[in-house]
Amino acid sequence: MKRRVNLGKILITIFLTALIWVWADLALEDEYTVSNAEVSIAKPVNPNFWVSFTGRTIVPLKKLVLTGSVRRIADIRRKLNDGSFVPEFFLNPEHEQMTKPGEYTLDVAGFVGRNDKIRRLGLTVGSAEPNAVNVTVVALEKKTLVVKCIDENQNLINGAASEPPTIEAPVPADRSGDALVAKVRLTRRDIEQARLAPIEKTPYVELAANQTREAPTTVKISTPKEPDRLQEYTITNIRLGFSLSATLQGKYEVELTNPDVVMGPVTVKATPRARRAYENMRFHVILEIDDTDKDTAETDLRRELLYNFPQDFVRTDEIQLSKAPAQARFKLVPVTALPPQTGPALTE
Repeated sequence: MKRRVNLGKILITIFLTALIWVWADLALEDEYTVSNAEVSIAKPVNPNFWVSFTGRTIVPLKKLVLTGSVRRIADIRRKLNDGSFVPEFFLNPEHEQMTKPGEYTLDVAGFVGRNDKIRRLGLTVGSAEPNAVNVTVVALEKKTLVVKCIDENQNLINGAASEPPTIEAPVPADRSGDALVAKVRLTRRDIEQARLAPIEKTPYVELAANQTREAPTTVKISTPKEPDRLQEYTITNIRLGFSLSATLQGKYEVELTNPDVVMGPVTVKATPRARRAYENMRFHVILEIDDTDKDTAETDLRRELLYNFPQDFVRTDEIQLSKAPAQARFKLVPVTALPPQTGPALTE
């Protein structure tokens, strides 16, 4: 019996000691400043209202001071560091009684302090910067909007057609005239596809700078077929260049066995300015010579010519070869085996 009483006292002592330590830990308060928090507008429940922080959807908080026990502050610091807690808080206007058009003031510290994410962590908000922000609630009214197509650089796409040409969508009630527009943004691929067959897209309405809302309906977009801007030209007086490494230069000469083909006219499809640029190139065609060509047992080598089109016009698809590349037939002749030349060499 005596041992049982002593054991009970020991257990009670241990329990009370642990309770005291837990109470002491909870009694000690600490604080932690979060510098990357933000408040965002939640997705609207009522599509007839547009809620913003005076034209913005997000307000970054320079400082959010959280207070709580030492253990809970250590816990939130760890969660912030490992990314398991994201300090982003969404404003639901209805929960904040902002259900009518007008201007409201949001107490940031109070709003964040009531947030479930903060309450579940057992923390409170000591202060916030900014401490208050303005919230604007604007009534939207369904109006008829003209659908316009723009490219990725926000430029209007001439000739693009929408079916139907107009849609009904909610916009700020004071919007009128030329501002009654819904936009469809088309990528380069969209534009090309819409030339072949109409594509389905969802227009959007610009409520403010960098703030858009999708319309409740889709449209079919067609873009005009691009006129053939390339014409066929025949380039004469072809200048040939050779590409040889330093290993071969001065030791071998290139002897063409079909110069009429290699130096023959080149037919291209190009814009007028691309044609002029190509005509002015130092070399029109290039024959590449490999170092291993000197080792081949064949005396008559064959290789496709490279067409030295101006790269600026190649990138903009303003010049291309109309036919298959010509094939050069040639052989490498050691310089010592060549007869004395009376004219200029082919290489330049």
